[in-house]
Amino acid sequence: MQARGPLMIEHRLIERLISRINRELTQIKVKKQTDPIMIDTFVDFIKTYADRTHHGKEEDIYFKKLSEKTMAEEDSRVMNELVEEHKFGRKITAELVNANKRYREGDSGALDEIAAKLHTLAEFYPKHIEKEDKVFFPAAHQYFSEAEQQAMLDAFWEFDRLMIHEKYEAVAKDMENR
Repeated sequence: MQARGPLMIEHRLIERLISRINRELTQIKVKKQTDPIMIDTFVDFIKTYADRTHHGKEEDIYFKKLSEKTMAEEDSRVMNELVEEHKFGRKITAELVNANKRYREGDSGALDEIAAKLHTLAEFYPKHIEKEDKVFFPAAHQYFSEAEQQAMLDAFWEFDRLMIHEKYEAVAKDMENR
């Protein structure tokens, strides 16, 4: 398997969440309300899976290994764009957290902001994923030998193995501090 394989498989799961976000956006328009717990679930998925787990593998392993290579200027430019897009996703997600907190506290005006942030994420992720799957990953493939691809796959599996412990260590710490 190529190193991009697991990343592309993860993209399919992220797309499933985006589909559910789009359904929630329709419900918000119809019902003029949302379930803050559902929004928390979206946020947890985006922060833990899409950003920390998936983008973590991209940035901490795949992109890091690529940065050690002599890359074509265009490939380097696209990689830097992708990192900036990851930062953008984090920013919108943090804004969604704040809007959901205000909504939960009774600020009905925060519903519009929740809808706007969900819409932004639902527009952002498919374009970002397409850029990675169809432009960047095929171009970046040339920079790695089979042995380097296998080493990255091994690093991905180790990253995932440790992720569950990181996630629930943070949950335990949060619960202890309440």
